Amino acid sequence: MPESLKVTNLFDSRMWAAKLARKSSDFVDLQWGITIRSLTDAAPRAHGRLLDVGCGDKPYEDIFRPFVTEYVGIEHEATFSATSARNYQKKPDYYYDGKQLPFPDCSFDTVLNVQVLEHTPNPGTLVREMSRVLKPEGLLILTAPFEFRLHEEPHDFFRYTPHGLRQLCLEAGMEVIYTEQQGDLTTVIGHKVNGYLALRVARLQSVAQSVGKLGHESASAPKVRWWTLPVVAPMMASIALGARMFEKVFHDPQNALGFLIVAKKFPSPNAQIRLAPGTSSTGST
Repeated sequence: MPESLKVTNLFDSRMWAAKLARKSSDFVDLQWGITIRSLTDAAPRAHGRLLDVGCGDKPYEDIFRPFVTEYVGIEHEATFSATSARNYQKKPDYYYDGKQLPFPDCSFDTVLNVQVLEHTPNPGTLVREMSRVLKPEGLLILTAPFEFRLHEEPHDFFRYTPHGLRQLCLEAGMEVIYTEQQGDLTTVIGHKVNGYLALRVARLQSVAQSVGKLGHESASAPKVRWWTLPVVAPMMASIALGARMFEKVFHDPQNALGFLIVAKKFPSPNAQIRLAPGTSSTGST
């Protein structure tokens, strides 16, 4: 066999193995799967110029690209430099200091913010900044965790209810027009158990990062316990399968991994006074 063909076959085998590892990881990672499903459903709402705030290595770009004219990613420079995503091929287009987004008012039609708000010590400030750069009646598509493990420590500050997200948006001049619960009790339990098995028992952090997961986590990771995989891997697959099946049968509206909201910027600064005091926005759960 020619040497060039051997190299090609080896490359193809490694690519196939990497794709299989990523598919397997996505199946057992319930939070990731639910987030991707929610974003895919919400993506057709995006339009025009889109700004991804806290973009990392832009893992959601392929989902939103078909619906927007431009996809711009921005990251907090100091935080991003400490994550494994800094080594990935895709990089942010802009960096900022975490205080003010470096764009004029009304610059974007859509702002995307995925699993970032919990890492912001002043979430109200960030939401107001995202509203500032949105055009009137522009859309904010945001996901935030409700029940999730401590991560990216010590930069892990808050968890959010849909009511808290609605209030943050209202104070920033936006109205929540859609709310989606991400998972319920079965997926919360399944995700927590699988997270413990993967990260504490098998110590698969470095494996996950090698296939593009945990990009916002530190690049340093403990040594993998390969000897645990014959037991841990089937357990995780069974738990993920069971959680997905039971979620469809026994829905629990008061437990969730997180929430996705879509908020629309008011057409003018005075428009939000039309909402009576104590009246919530028209978003549906």
